[in-house]
Amino acid sequence: MIKVGQLAPDFSLPDQNGKEHKLSDYRGKWVLLYFYPKDDTPGCTKEACAIRDNLPDFKKLKTVVLGVSADSVKKHAKFAEKYELSFTLLADEDKKVVKQYEVWDEKKFMGRTYFGILRTSFLIDPQGKIAKIYEKVKPEIHAEEVLQDLRSL
Repeated sequence: MIKVGQLAPDFSLPDQNGKEHKLSDYRGKWVLLYFYPKDDTPGCTKEACAIRDNLPDFKKLKTVVLGVSADSVKKHAKFAEKYELSFTLLADEDKKVVKQYEVWDEKKFMGRTYFGILRTSFLIDPQGKIAKIYEKVKPEIHAEEVLQDLRSL
């Protein structure tokens, strides 16, 4: 189980432009690593747009934003273009990283049970350690919640 204080598991994934990103490349900066279920769905769009709208504040606080879902590079590119998302979206099509971070789990919706990504975020400090874990994220307020935490650290 991933816990606050432990080193964040490293990984390498392609972004919406096909460029590979390693988590360890961001040492020395704060990282908001946020996992979301699916591109261009209501909750995920609200969350992404709120992060986009607050991106200048994240940058002032020297924080990199990395969004991760199991969607393809191509779907990420369409999502980023449609909503003018100027931060990195990582494609975890084989679900290796969502499983590594323990956010791939059983979900229930309208009487149906299935496996999917739990809306969860990890705030990672400049040394690469997990500073905070956000579970059951509320898309509309998540960006502001993380910014408040960053300002108080």
